[in-house]
Amino acid sequence: MRTVNHWIGGRTAPGTSGNYGPVTDPATGEVTTRVALASAAEVDAAVRVAQEAFLSWGRSSLAARTSVLFAYRALLDAHRDELAALIVAEHGKVHSDALGEVARGLEIVELACGITTQLKGELSTSVSNRVDVASIRQPLGVVAGITPFNFPAMVPMWMFPLAVACGNTFILKPSEKDPSAANRLAELAGEAGLPAGVLNVVHGDKVAVDALLAHPGIAAVSFVGSTPIARHIHTTASAHGKRVQALGGAKNHMLVLPDADLDSAADAAVSAAYGSAGERCMAISAVVAVGSIGDTLVEKIRERAEKIKIGPGDDPSSEMGPLITAAHRDKVASYVSGAAAQGAQVVLDGTGYTVEGRENGHWIGLSLLDHVRTDSDAYRDEIFGPVLCVLRADTYEEGVALINASPFGNGTAIFTRDGGAARRFQLEVQAGMVGVNVPIPVPVGYHSFGGWKDSLFGDHHVYGNDGVHFYTRGKVVTTRWPDPADTPSSVDLGFPTSR
Repeated sequence: MRTVNHWIGGRTAPGTSGNYGPVTDPATGEVTTRVALASAAEVDAAVRVAQEAFLSWGRSSLAARTSVLFAYRALLDAHRDELAALIVAEHGKVHSDALGEVARGLEIVELACGITTQLKGELSTSVSNRVDVASIRQPLGVVAGITPFNFPAMVPMWMFPLAVACGNTFILKPSEKDPSAANRLAELAGEAGLPAGVLNVVHGDKVAVDALLAHPGIAAVSFVGSTPIARHIHTTASAHGKRVQALGGAKNHMLVLPDADLDSAADAAVSAAYGSAGERCMAISAVVAVGSIGDTLVEKIRERAEKIKIGPGDDPSSEMGPLITAAHRDKVASYVSGAAAQGAQVVLDGTGYTVEGRENGHWIGLSLLDHVRTDSDAYRDEIFGPVLCVLRADTYEEGVALINASPFGNGTAIFTRDGGAARRFQLEVQAGMVGVNVPIPVPVGYHSFGGWKDSLFGDHHVYGNDGVHFYTRGKVVTTRWPDPADTPSSVDLGFPTSR
């Protein structure tokens, strides 16, 4: 059986803890790989390697860093299909979704290639007699990223390219459920010329995570995952004096007004709710239908959902793949099975779906729940699967109040033809990312990604300007130099002496 080991100091580092975790093919349920799980001692060894690499990388020129990043971008572009295939094999998403993930990660690499403009400081001359003041930004040192299973390439690329471009060294702890893409990203970085020890990958479970959070050699931690874990990461790492950005869970709403193009809204709801099998924090999981359009909208969503082809991710005809694990599949199914008892109308029930010849895969079909109550489990929890809840509201105000009452505030969207209503919504809704006739408002790389309320712990969003600020710290330098004409010197500088 293949083993995925750590990547430390520019080379493969076999695990020494003796602990391994299983990696399955979600389409078959078979264990195909094992991944080494790091001990605290192995985490410490990786940190020491990163600290040593920082001594030179942190002082390297911007030209040297960007030349590596440009080469890295070219290699990633050339290996898109290979990276996508690794994602399909271990995560289960279809190949087109996996390619899209790589493309979105590349956006941040491209942003990092332009770090020279992002790190420009400020200068004020002659604030007093011969006194100048400059503001500069400098790297933190060794920083860490803890990333989720649902985007094993994109989310790491949201973090480490900017971190190393700013002069830091990085330790990545990816999900142990689909670890291979992270190793390949690190290998390609080495091929691009990134010095050994600048980017390291340590695989592991809670033992490795807790070691990273407590290690005194790590200056900052980035995290993307569920809200309970994000809260733990933020509390624990902050208590150990670290800077933290911890992105948590979501329950993203799509408000559909009576004037909306319902065909467009239904198309958007299906792609946003069921794309990537709903395993994404920006999935639309709750549609709020305003006024009398609810029945028509639900029927249009049902018609489209029933046509989605579910199958293995490596089958070009598949539009949705399996879930990551059997345990997660069963948890998602439980929300659908219990929905009717909590007042919902089950329009589509996907819990019995299987694929012929691959019956042991982690399959589930598309589920659509209507008339969902806000006190039900299917509404309150982040399901993280292909389950769409539809709620009803009589007015725009009622719909916005419903959305704002949610403890989550990651992303939201409104579908309407009315510009005034859209303008009110973007100002009144309590969420960090807003779409107007756009169902998944994930910002482009040069704008930052992050939510509000229980969807974000810490002050910085990820990538964009916030990402640059997170991975650097400011310093203000005040200087005063005497005029050469006023200072006796043994070297003739050509200045007339003052009288």
